[in-house]
Amino acid sequence: MAPDRGFTEYQGIDSDRGESQAETTTGTAADVRIRHEETSPTPSSRCRGGEVSKFLADQAEQDTNFTLRGVLVGLAIGVIICFSNTYFGLQTGWVSGMAMPSALIGFAYFKSVARFINYPFTPVENVLVVTVAGAVGTMPLGCGFVGVMPALNYLLTPEENGPLVLSTWKLITWAIGICFFGVVIAVPLRRQVLIREKLKFPSGTATALIIGVLHGSQDEKEPTQDRQKSLDIFRRRSQDIRRSSSVSGDPPGSEAAELGEEGLDKNDWKQKIKLLLTAFAVSAIYTLIQYFIPQLRKLPILGLPLATDWLWTLNPSPAYIGQGIIMGPATTFHMLLGAIAGWGILSPLAYSKGWAPGPVKNWSDGSKGWIVWVSLAIMLADSVINLSWLFLRPVVLHGPQYVENVKEHARKRSWKGFWKSILHPQQSKTDSYRPLNSYAPSNVQNIDTSESEGDYGLKSEDLPDADAPPHHLVSNRTVAILTALSILVCIFSVKIVVGALMPYYAIFLAIFLALILSLMGVRALGETDINPVSGISKISQLFFALVIPASNPNAVTINLLAGAISESGALQAGDMMQDLKCGHLLGAAPKAQFYGQMIGSFVGAIVSAGVYQLYTSVYKIPGEQFQVPTAFVWIFTAQLVTGQGLPQMAGQWALGAGILFSALTMLRIYGQGKWWQAWVPGGIAVAVGMYNVPSFTLARAVGGAVNWYWRIFRGKDDAPVIVLASGLILGEGI
Repeated sequence: MAPDRGFTEYQGIDSDRGESQAETTTGTAADVRIRHEETSPTPSSRCRGGEVSKFLADQAEQDTNFTLRGVLVGLAIGVIICFSNTYFGLQTGWVSGMAMPSALIGFAYFKSVARFINYPFTPVENVLVVTVAGAVGTMPLGCGFVGVMPALNYLLTPEENGPLVLSTWKLITWAIGICFFGVVIAVPLRRQVLIREKLKFPSGTATALIIGVLHGSQDEKEPTQDRQKSLDIFRRRSQDIRRSSSVSGDPPGSEAAELGEEGLDKNDWKQKIKLLLTAFAVSAIYTLIQYFIPQLRKLPILGLPLATDWLWTLNPSPAYIGQGIIMGPATTFHMLLGAIAGWGILSPLAYSKGWAPGPVKNWSDGSKGWIVWVSLAIMLADSVINLSWLFLRPVVLHGPQYVENVKEHARKRSWKGFWKSILHPQQSKTDSYRPLNSYAPSNVQNIDTSESEGDYGLKSEDLPDADAPPHHLVSNRTVAILTALSILVCIFSVKIVVGALMPYYAIFLAIFLALILSLMGVRALGETDINPVSGISKISQLFFALVIPASNPNAVTINLLAGAISESGALQAGDMMQDLKCGHLLGAAPKAQFYGQMIGSFVGAIVSAGVYQLYTSVYKIPGEQFQVPTAFVWIFTAQLVTGQGLPQMAGQWALGAGILFSALTMLRIYGQGKWWQAWVPGGIAVAVGMYNVPSFTLARAVGGAVNWYWRIFRGKDDAPVIVLASGLILGEGI
């Protein structure tokens, strides 16, 4: 259910930073200090931000950071992605930001019209295109049109004061109301998570790498010293993503990890566009054939009895194979494990025992609905454990240091710098100077400040962090004003749409909870490249079950709306931060990105509401083609936490599954960065494979196998298969 940003697994992205630095260092630590003494750098040259600050300032001053043409092209690409995401979201709940194809399509368009434009298309303008396109494209999930709205419109019972049918203008009002505050609250987090902590945000970094390589071809025509220097700085700033294999998923030092920019050749953009268009055409043609021959959506590859009785069929959809390629082998095989456990074991068991006596495909009394409760428990367990770890990790990792800091300041009877030591416990005099690999000049990048502090008087915490010029940042005053306005817009929009169904205090509480949970979501996204929006929404639903009594006739409706607000805030904040990471690596002006995201969110809210109305007016929802499984997950969660009854024995099996996956999730946390972590089933992936019918999961498993063959077995770079997958997805979605 969570949006995928367009790249495969990111195993071990927090580890091996020291190892990657060692790869770029020649000689011993003593040799490094000797070279340092010979060059005798001034204190300013030791700063991690020297030449990078100039690079950021030069890039941010470019007029192409915010252009009308860039916004319009981004909106056009975003509308295409919006249609595609609505289609797949209603089918399986899967949504993608499509950052890489957005950058590629934008580059190809401006390259094709280069003779007719007055000034060239630059990397920072491509960042604007990607930002706007992503904001528009992810609105079907951000505004709840693939989960909450179908649940309210079609699954809410009369006993729960449903169904809640909304007109088009009310859908637009709802979407506009919840589409802004998540973007705004991401801005004050930027300096902490991007500049100070330098969280990786792997998809944002990989997108920046691709943009830089694409636009590098233009530098050869005008090989000025300034252009080449800027490109060199960007490439050094991008090395961490390749060295730690956040894109490829391979361990540092492996053959695949050392391939560098293979597959990202700056001169092969035409081949990538050709591949994208070919995949698009093949997928579109196959989709039309499927429309006239619907039997192709359900191939009984395991035999007719399993297909007719237990729904084990294959939908050889190019788009779902493409999704599997993007998700990667670990995620898709975990989904396949969920399908085997749910549809191969639990479904026949529930039917044979009489716990789900109806037809298998029924949500109400069939095993299809029964196993959703088990998958829901797995999702809740995974979400609670992961979010709890995000909250407790600073205490676990830095607790002793917190205590030592308090004792030290108490002993000195001076509290100067106390809060700085609390907020940045990792920056102590025992730490090495660790810039984002190769940020600093080569003569100082590997100096160990713990040993050289006395010689040079330089502490790691005293080193400034390079950032864009202040006038290109969003001011605190602007953030404060827009935060207040966006919250007010959200409150009044929700009241206009649902009226007395949701009281003011519940809306206030939902927004406040969204703000808190968004902070955790942003940090999770920066470290793991997974934005746990589905888990965040479930946590919000659990919280509101404690606040709103089950006796309230609108308890289920309030529960759904509160979860939707939390999910929207976390999604928008995470998307904004991924784009800001991409922009920071390329030197784009954060203010331009922010306003581009706001424009994209506004247009996306309107477009996604219209697209949702279009789909629901043409197709039966829920129906054979659009089963809206995430809507059932939403409504079942609301019914569960508000105390409504579960099917026979579903509670016991759900409890057991929750306990099992709590332990497995803790094991995955413990194994972060270790080779065996990928073999431990991930709760969300298993749950998705369990509540989706096997036809979609089997197709995704095929895509995962393709990814494994290309990336692991053959040791190739991801870029070509990601372009192929993007074309397959867009071809069917459009």
